[in-house]
Amino acid sequence: MTTDTTAPDTTPAENRPPDTATAGGRRSTRFRGLLVLVCCGVLLPLSALVAVGTGSADIPPLDVARTIGVHLGAPWEPLPPLRDSIVWNLRLPRVLLAALVGAGLAVCGTVLQAVTRNPLADPYLLGVSSGASTGAVLVLVLGVGSLGVPVGAFAGALAAFGCVLLLLGRSPGSSTRVVLSGVVASQLFSALTSLVIVRSGDAERTRAMTFWLLGSLASANWVSVGVCALATGVGLLVCLSHARALDALAFGRETAATLGFSPRRGEVVLYAVTAVVTGALVAASGAIGFVGLLVPHAVRILTRGTHRMLLPSAALLGAVFLVWADTAARTAFSPREMPVGVLTALIGVPAFAVLLRRRVGTP
Repeated sequence: MTTDTTAPDTTPAENRPPDTATAGGRRSTRFRGLLVLVCCGVLLPLSALVAVGTGSADIPPLDVARTIGVHLGAPWEPLPPLRDSIVWNLRLPRVLLAALVGAGLAVCGTVLQAVTRNPLADPYLLGVSSGASTGAVLVLVLGVGSLGVPVGAFAGALAAFGCVLLLLGRSPGSSTRVVLSGVVASQLFSALTSLVIVRSGDAERTRAMTFWLLGSLASANWVSVGVCALATGVGLLVCLSHARALDALAFGRETAATLGFSPRRGEVVLYAVTAVVTGALVAASGAIGFVGLLVPHAVRILTRGTHRMLLPSAALLGAVFLVWADTAARTAFSPREMPVGVLTALIGVPAFAVLLRRRVGTP
């Protein structure tokens, strides 16, 4: 009698590549992935048109499309100046920024969950959000002005990532070491942020800092849209170029090495890219939680594909999710506005609890 001595696979179910050994399995996985990709690709522009027209002054989606077309050079009759300004200068940059931030956070979360093989990893794993918060708070306390907040936040994000690199040394080491280094950096910069807020002693500045820390897209403009579009676009392309390496890393560093990939080099590149992208997004919007944690799990359940399909699907689904979340945040309690980070947490906690219960029930 032959005894099976093969060690059981302890890889978390959500990080395992799909079983596509058969031709039917490959076709089914590819079809599901394409279906999710197409549905999200159609839903995103429709959501953007509706979101731009939703507010204290409702504007029909056709008028929104007409305004966008006029500004892009189409020979159509423009809307009245006030409605045109509401669409082009106020709402459209905010909706586009929401889509870009949601897409970028979802991609970074997908990558970090695969690299660390940790289902709880999110874009803020490396302490980037805490560093960005410290930089933004320092700028506000120094009175540089709101225009300097994104610069200070991005500088703080890079400082936090630099601390993580110092703790890691020359090699990223195990995923546990990466997570612990991120926790240490996050706690350090969170303490510095609290210290700066306590020492500021200004009620107005404290209120502005608190609102920014909760995550908000109220300061969206075309400059921030351009910066986030560049960061998210380049980050997505770099991550897609490492899609096969991400599939291999889901089995572990040793398995990736036997398949011909360099785990150390790939991990360093992916950690650096996700840190820079997250820093740019946090600088524009503050720390918006649960997007980069929840969306990757939802996409894996829907597609069960490889990272070449998971990454663009996560980007589109993350964009749709944050567009609607921000629309609800700015209209639910009109004329007051809720920080979108509060709403994503209120949605994300019960949704993630449902996912956890589903995972527990899955063998």
